Amino acid sequence: MSTAAPGTGPAAAADTDVEAALKEVELNELEQEKLPMGLGLGLGLGDTNGAVKVLKAGGGEPGPKDKFTGLSKEELLKVAGSPAWVRGRWLLLILFWLGWLGMLAGAVAIIVQAPRCRPLPPGDWWRTGGIYQLQVAAFQDSDGDGEGDLAGVGERMEEIAALKVKGIIIGPIHQTLPDNINKTNLTEIDSKFGNLEQMERLLETARRKGIKVILDLTPNYRGKQEWFGVNFNRSDGSQDLLQEKEAFQYWLQKGVDGLCLRGIEQVLSSAPSRVEEWQNLTKSFTEDENPRAFIVATVKNNSGEILQLVNQSDSDLLFSYYLREALVMSKPPAAANVRQKVEKYIESCGETWPSWAVGGYEVGHIASTLEQYLQGLVQVMLFTLPGTPFIYYGDEIGLEDNQLHQNKQPWMLWNASSNGGFTSKSSFISNPPFNRTVQGQLSPPSPLSLFKKLSLLKIKERSLLFGDFESLYSVGQVFAYKRIWDQSDRFIVLLNFGQEPESVSLKGNDLPTEAWMELSSETHRKDETVSLTGIHLAGGEGLILKFPFVA
Repeated sequence: MSTAAPGTGPAAAADTDVEAALKEVELNELEQEKLPMGLGLGLGLGDTNGAVKVLKAGGGEPGPKDKFTGLSKEELLKVAGSPAWVRGRWLLLILFWLGWLGMLAGAVAIIVQAPRCRPLPPGDWWRTGGIYQLQVAAFQDSDGDGEGDLAGVGERMEEIAALKVKGIIIGPIHQTLPDNINKTNLTEIDSKFGNLEQMERLLETARRKGIKVILDLTPNYRGKQEWFGVNFNRSDGSQDLLQEKEAFQYWLQKGVDGLCLRGIEQVLSSAPSRVEEWQNLTKSFTEDENPRAFIVATVKNNSGEILQLVNQSDSDLLFSYYLREALVMSKPPAAANVRQKVEKYIESCGETWPSWAVGGYEVGHIASTLEQYLQGLVQVMLFTLPGTPFIYYGDEIGLEDNQLHQNKQPWMLWNASSNGGFTSKSSFISNPPFNRTVQGQLSPPSPLSLFKKLSLLKIKERSLLFGDFESLYSVGQVFAYKRIWDQSDRFIVLLNFGQEPESVSLKGNDLPTEAWMELSSETHRKDETVSLTGIHLAGGEGLILKFPFVA
């Protein structure tokens, strides 16, 4: 029996055939993978699992030696120029431009139909928040001599910044003797208040905190007449003794952000053009990033005289106690009277920027003028009326005028220590109640926390800054008005001047059915949605409601 050699015979032959067949399959698959995708259109090419197969002209699949080398340039141009491809390209091009033009037309329609934004009014800093009046002699003593000074004001700049006010008025601080024009120098600081170096440090500290400093330059601030009875039309040269123009230039060059003059009615009665000169002088120091303010003030309390001064004075702001007449003459104040006064003042101002004040150097603090239940309401009103609110130091904590003080100015109460933290000198006043001090009112609810919320709301809401004013309601003891600006949130302010609770229903005037309770002078109020047809107000409550703009 013969034995086949290894690697020979039928089995070996079969293995060889299988191996050859596998190699042929691999080569076919390799050639297929190299074929370009998508070239089978109209050419009898098939697609199997992502691989292109070339079919022979007579049918059947190609053999291992049949390879597809692609279309030549002439063949591609022939296919691309066929009528079907030309029509397809034109169709796609037309569809593209139609779609593009449609989107462009839609965008233009949206822009045309969308509500246009109202241009913002001038953004001068005195129009963007409250201004805080302080008396240097009563604010903070830094050296223990019992007198407040400029260094002390600088030490309290952090607390001032926390009030979110835009500026402070300090002074007068210049040298003068009562009713003695010859002993008055508007550019020399009285040593009781400090020196020029301390003033410059105060300006720098305030600048770092973003607070503007206005200097009161009222000449005869310790005497009977603010301007010594000077007649600016006289030719004897007595008015030149003041050298107020030189003083304006001096302090503006030192970096103060504005100047304030009280008793302006005395100047306007004899030389109204003088006020215009002072305004122009102040503007000449204005820079784009640092506009300077010119503020005039009057102690006139007759509304007719004040409105006349508004029209006469060429100034950035006129400070007056216009509101006091409506708040103090009757107890409780009549809501209808307050409404009439407010509307008349706003109308008389026209394009002039209005301002409001209730407390001040000449009349004292709000807490010594109005009953306690009205004090929070007055703060709500000051910060929600159109214009700039002026706040007298200490009114944010309910400071009263009946404590021991100097020059009729009560000391600021910072804490419950001896002298309220005003001075380290031997005790002049007993330790004040903790809840009547700044430190004791840092946590809500308190008059100070209410003040800070109102001040912040005034800064951030355009409708409260420069929105339109519209009276809504004055029935019984309630006065309500609306503040709106363009597409910003709208606000409704309700003031109940009576001691008893009141219910109010507001309808129409483009009002919604309900609004959000934004802020109240009453601490028991919860943040909630309020129905405008059933608003319940506590006695003496000032309530601020908010609702969104709807196109």
